Amino acid sequence: MYKIIGADQREYGPITSEQMQQWIAEGRVNAQTLVWSETSANWKPLSSYPELAGGIPGYVPGTVTPAAAAYGFEGDRPAALDKVSGPSIGLYVTAGLGLFAAGAGLLINLFGVGIGAAGMGGSPETERFAQMMGGTLGIVGNILGIVVSIVIFLGANKMRKLESYGFSMAASIIAMIPCISPCCLVGLPIGIWAIVVLNKPEVKSQFK
Repeated sequence: MYKIIGADQREYGPITSEQMQQWIAEGRVNAQTLVWSETSANWKPLSSYPELAGGIPGYVPGTVTPAAAAYGFEGDRPAALDKVSGPSIGLYVTAGLGLFAAGAGLLINLFGVGIGAAGMGGSPETERFAQMMGGTLGIVGNILGIVVSIVIFLGANKMRKLESYGFSMAASIIAMIPCISPCCLVGLPIGIWAIVVLNKPEVKSQFK
């Protein structure tokens, strides 16, 4: 079974070898089309698959197409690692800030909520609101923030090593979501940056 990345940068498949040959004949895919197969760990140009390349009109086995070479589809892993370096560092920063904020909030909620509420000197409604936000609800929110921060950190680590494309993409999306991201003001631009980089074919093709 095979999957491809179309000209619109969307993923299609899985399809059988027979369907792929039909798409080649119809001109829907060409030698530069990125293809994933069950036997390959990476996305590679269609021309890299001997069982498929024979059906490409005018293709000579053993040659590397100019477009594939230009975009680094033939295994330019160092270039892909360089491209993901910046976004992954940004996700590390987002996760670190979130972990610090959630950890500090958890400590305050566990040990300082009574002192804080008593020192407000406001109306009973204000004190009840402070106790609610600093009690069980606040603790649950802090724990969730810690978990989310850890997920983003692990995703950044996977991205930096070009491992687990899905996990890296998920961490980037989580970093963008308000009220879920540990630091959404920082995470929003960094998450967008990471997603743009991850969607580049020359980067996506190098993930294990």
